[in-house]
Amino acid sequence: MADQGPVRGRISEVFWAFLALGLTSFGGPVAHLGYFRTAFVERRQWLTESAYADLVALCQFLPGPASSQVGFALGLMRAGPWGAAMAWLAFTLPSAIVLVLFALGAAVLDGPIASGIVHGLKVVAVAIVAHAVWGMARNLCPDKTRVGIALAAVFTVVLVSGPLGQVSAIVLGGLAGLALCRDSAVATPSESLHFPVTRKAGMVALGLFGGLLIVLPLLAGMAAWLDIADAFYRSGALVFGGGHVVLPLLEAEVVQTGWVTSDAFLTGYGAAQAIPGPLFTFAAYLGALLPGINGLLGALLALLAIFIPGFLLLVGVLPFWNQFRQWGSAQALMRGANAAVVGILGAALYQPVWTSAIIGPYEFVLALTGFLLLTVWKLPAWMVVAIVAFAGIFLPTP
Repeated sequence: MADQGPVRGRISEVFWAFLALGLTSFGGPVAHLGYFRTAFVERRQWLTESAYADLVALCQFLPGPASSQVGFALGLMRAGPWGAAMAWLAFTLPSAIVLVLFALGAAVLDGPIASGIVHGLKVVAVAIVAHAVWGMARNLCPDKTRVGIALAAVFTVVLVSGPLGQVSAIVLGGLAGLALCRDSAVATPSESLHFPVTRKAGMVALGLFGGLLIVLPLLAGMAAWLDIADAFYRSGALVFGGGHVVLPLLEAEVVQTGWVTSDAFLTGYGAAQAIPGPLFTFAAYLGALLPGINGLLGALLALLAIFIPGFLLLVGVLPFWNQFRQWGSAQALMRGANAAVVGILGAALYQPVWTSAIIGPYEFVLALTGFLLLTVWKLPAWMVVAIVAFAGIFLPTP
C-alpha cells in the first residue's frame, strides 16, 4: 500500500488523479472501472486487488452510478470526506461542462449540416443502447430464470407506464430473484473494507436518503426547483445497473412531462456518448434545458440531485457492508433486480429510442452499422458517435 502522507496533500492528489480520468475515461462505466483499477491498484497502489474487487461488488449492489460510486469511495478511503468530494468533482466536471455548453448552444443550431449532425446523434443513441442491452443481457441474464425475469420486466414497463412501472419492475424482479436465484449466488470475498465512516454517520446518511425520497414528491409543485430536484433525485435513487439504465427513468420524468422534447433528449444522449466521464452528467444537459429556471442553475441542480442519492446510500451502507454481504439472500435479490434492469432497458430501446430515431431504412442501416462497429470491430463509443453523427449529415432530411 502507498504511503498516505498529509491529508491536504492526499486531497490534492485525489483531485488531480480523478481530473486526469475525467478527461480521458471514455467507454462507459465498465471501462471506467478498468481505468480505476489501472490507476489506483496497479500504478498508485492505494488498495489491493481483492479490496478493489470487493469495493466494485459493493457499488454494483447499490442503486446509482456504479463507477462514480467507486470513485467516491476511493476518494473517501484515501483522503476522507473532502477526498470523496474532490474525486466526484474532478471526475464529473469535464463532461458536465461540455454537455451544458452543448445544451445552451444546441438551441441556436440551424442549417442542414447542424440538423444532420443532430439527426446522426439521435440514430447513434439506438446503437449505444442496443449495445448496452446486449452486453448487460449476456452478463446479467445468463440463465432461463433471469431471462424470464427480464421479459416480465418488459411486460411490466409496457403495461404500467412512467416511473411507477420501472420501480415496480425492479421491486418485482428483486422479489423473484430472492425466490428463484439463490442457486446463482456465489460466496463473497472474506477481506473487509474499512472507511472513515461511523455507524452513526451511516444511519444519518440512510435517513437522509429515505427522507428526501419521501419528502421531495410531497413538496413538488410548490416551486420549479423543487420539481426538478424531485425528478432527478428519484431517477438517481432508483437506478440499478449503471448509467444507461437512467435513460428510461429520465425520459419518463422530463419527456413524458413535456419539459424536454424527445428530439432534444435523444440528441443530448447521443452527445453524452462522445465525451469521457460518467453518463449521469447527461442530467446537466437536461437541467440546462428545463423551463422555469436559469439554464446554468438548472444544470447544477439536476446534476447534484441525480448523484446525491447514490452517494448517500453508499455512505449509509459502508459501515454495515461487511456484515450485510454475509447475508445469503442479498446476492439472490440483486441478481433478480439486475435481470429486471435488462428488461427495462430493452423496453427503452424500443420506446423512445428506436421509435424517435429510426424513421426509415437509411436510419436503420446507419444504426446497425454503429452497433456492429461497437460489438464486432469494438471501436470506442466516442469514435462510433463521431462517425455516425458525421454520417447523419448525408441522411435524407426527416
